[in-house]
Amino acid sequence: GHYRRILRDGDRILDLMSSWVSHLPESLRPGHVTGHGMNAAELRANPRLDAHFLQNLNENPVLPFEDAGFDACLLAVSVQYLTDPVAVLREAGRVIRPGGRIAISFSNRMFPTKAVALWRALGNAAHGELVSGYLALTGRFAPADIVDLSPNPGRSDPLWVVDGLRL
Repeated sequence: GHYRRILRDGDRILDLMSSWVSHLPESLRPGHVTGHGMNAAELRANPRLDAHFLQNLNENPVLPFEDAGFDACLLAVSVQYLTDPVAVLREAGRVIRPGGRIAISFSNRMFPTKAVALWRALGNAAHGELVSGYLALTGRFAPADIVDLSPNPGRSDPLWVVDGLRL
């Protein structure tokens, strides 16, 4: 539902750290969706992707795209695994057109052996502020909104998204 509110038919979308699913609403008709990940089989199995590429963003955060080539960038439940999130998000800001959107979602679930220490040390309430701070440090985004998308806030299945607008 959240993606339906922020994305438009015809948008060129970059789905960073994607997998076999992109969580895009069935009713959305994007112009093009490029997925990124580290598992080729999962990316090939994702029916919403028009193209995909493999790259370890912790080793190389530079995205192989021209400036302002995307309308939106999505990063679903994976920001906690980035060792230099500001560098990756700065690159996302470079490839998103001015006025374009970024949506970074996360929950309280993670692979503790893969998540960075700072993420593991913080509680749920601080994660949104941390991600919002990452976007601010890039210098490419307006102040971000932290949105609680949890179906039962405070009880189960927590989900948040940090939404940013490209300057």
